[in-house]
Amino acid sequence: MLCRKGSRNNDTGTVPVYLNVYDLTPINGYAYWVGLGVYHSGVQVHGVEYAFGAHEYPTTGIFEGEPKQCDGFTFRKTILIGKTDMGPGEVRAVMEEELAGEYRGNAYNLITKNCNHFCNDACIRLTGNPIPSWVNRLARIGFLCNCVLPVTLNSTKVGHHRIEDKSCEEEKKKITSDSKRVTSNSSSSSSSSPSSTSIRRGRSRSRRALPPTSPLILSSSS
Repeated sequence: MLCRKGSRNNDTGTVPVYLNVYDLTPINGYAYWVGLGVYHSGVQVHGVEYAFGAHEYPTTGIFEGEPKQCDGFTFRKTILIGKTDMGPGEVRAVMEEELAGEYRGNAYNLITKNCNHFCNDACIRLTGNPIPSWVNRLARIGFLCNCVLPVTLNSTKVGHHRIEDKSCEEEKKKITSDSKRVTSNSSSSSSSSPSSTSIRRGRSRSRRALPPTSPLILSSSS
């Protein structure tokens, strides 16, 4: 379902920017028609959907994935927000350099800093237009949320894996493998050459994890 936002769309660009809206709860089936509801959203541009989710680390919570395919949520509609002249690299730079630091995974809050806040900021930077007010209306009247929202939604988390974690895990496996090899070699030669053991013990096998290729997070569905 494709909707077009009102007459405020910025049509000076050439690349369309869409807002993909998802239902977080079956309550939306009724709440949507009275202008309420609990929604997740993502910004689609150049065939990539950017969104924001929670995790426990002080690194960016922005992730990317296939449009309209965010795991754990039910797709509702696509809204054309406007157009941009930014290329794929420029869009990614906006996400990494302008928004990544502000939208950290451990800073996620359903009322004050959620996925819809991120999408609104991203759309304004890309097109000059905000997202429709109804998408994040419930957050603006947050005092009602404890009555309306299921308890499990108070810390909504989007399924994903962190690039940093993957890099560190691979590094740890390599370090562990190297350590076992050194230990094996040391024990086999200790009876014939005692001095070699002290030499091996003096060598440092520790390594620092390499920085990730991108500060963004890849969606688990990608």
